[in-house]
Amino acid sequence: MKDTIERWLGTVFGLIFVALSFLVAVETVARKAFNFSLQGADELGGYSLAICATIAFSLALIGRTHIRVDVFHERLPAALQTGLNWLSAVSLAAFAGLMAWLAWFVVQDSRSYQSVSQTPWATPLVYPQTAWLVGLIVFAAVGLAVAGRATWLLLRGRIAELNHEFGPRSTKEEVDEELEDLKSRSSGTPPSVAVPAASGARA
Repeated sequence: MKDTIERWLGTVFGLIFVALSFLVAVETVARKAFNFSLQGADELGGYSLAICATIAFSLALIGRTHIRVDVFHERLPAALQTGLNWLSAVSLAAFAGLMAWLAWFVVQDSRSYQSVSQTPWATPLVYPQTAWLVGLIVFAAVGLAVAGRATWLLLRGRIAELNHEFGPRSTKEEVDEELEDLKSRSSGTPPSVAVPAASGARA
């Protein structure tokens, strides 16, 4: 399930920027060859960046690539590490929910005031903002699922598993992932997700 969500989000992310790249290429050729401009590449670029940022939030959460300051983390007692790892998952889920909730009011205001962009296209802002809101709702849903998983592991007493899944990524994990990705690209097969044994997880 996790890999499927990550694959779909990554596909949407990539398609948006491929479409934007095509539009920018058409805009550049039209300006140079025909002295004509669509006058919307910059506007669509801004919308794409805002929408893809919300997708990136979810991808980073699934892949555990959000930045965490872990200078002292490994030096803390195991119980405190567990508490911080659980708190990080729950607090990020709460923050994602807050962002989606506030974005809902932004969209409602744009709909009520019939706000449009200050560009030649005068795009009704409710349309790109709705796509932005959907991205934040997905982020909140992923965050809620992650927090639920962390809480379930904590209540079940599966501390090593919790610390492995929600603790800061170790250098070894990052190197192993890069090597696996390099190997899969060389062989032309999709990368597999390695699940380390619980005994190798950090306490």
